[in-house]
Amino acid sequence: MKILLVEDDLSLSDVLTFTLRRAGYDVIPAYDGISALELWETEKPDMIVLDLNLPKLDGLAVCRQIRRQAQTPIIILSVRSGDEAVVKGLEYGADDYVVKPFSPTQLVARIKAVSRRAGVSDTTNVLALAGISFDRSRNEVQQDNGETSRLTPLEARLLEALMLHAGQVLASEALIAAVWGAEGGDKTMLKQLVYRLRSKIDPASPPTSLIETIPGIGYSITEKN
Repeated sequence: MKILLVEDDLSLSDVLTFTLRRAGYDVIPAYDGISALELWETEKPDMIVLDLNLPKLDGLAVCRQIRRQAQTPIIILSVRSGDEAVVKGLEYGADDYVVKPFSPTQLVARIKAVSRRAGVSDTTNVLALAGISFDRSRNEVQQDNGETSRLTPLEARLLEALMLHAGQVLASEALIAAVWGAEGGDKTMLKQLVYRLRSKIDPASPPTSLIETIPGIGYSITEKN
């Protein structure tokens, strides 16, 4: 699920972006009301997490403009906790209202609840594990430091197979079938592919820190120590 996160506090935006991506969401950050509307039109997010106190155009105005055109679920973030502020946000079309300060995990729970009520699919093309996020629709891996690597189709198939079975040992034969299919591959080709994938997803750490070689069996992907 794609979420447009509109928050002008850069530190908070970074924390929420990290948390939501680890939860498997595709996050598009915006830092003011004008760019929020522009990104809403171009990116077509499934949900909007919207701060009220924004530069250029405040959150209520953003909410009102979006509501005139679509029913995209909107969760408002605000330091204003009074009944009047909450009621006003809901009257402008918000689906939920979260008062600051809040825990990032609380926001994830609220997103899931709003998704269920709005009938929005909570599935995602993004897999997250061990400090990396893998966007299967783009064949891209993003690390915690923001660095992004584009994978080849073969590398993407290998990473997908490992991440979908995280913590499990996959036999070399199973991985060869998942990556090459009917075209066929062999253990030497798989070993070379694992080496190339490691260099992209974990270049600064020892080779076995993320993708572990299980001698005589195959490979496994695990959380970093």
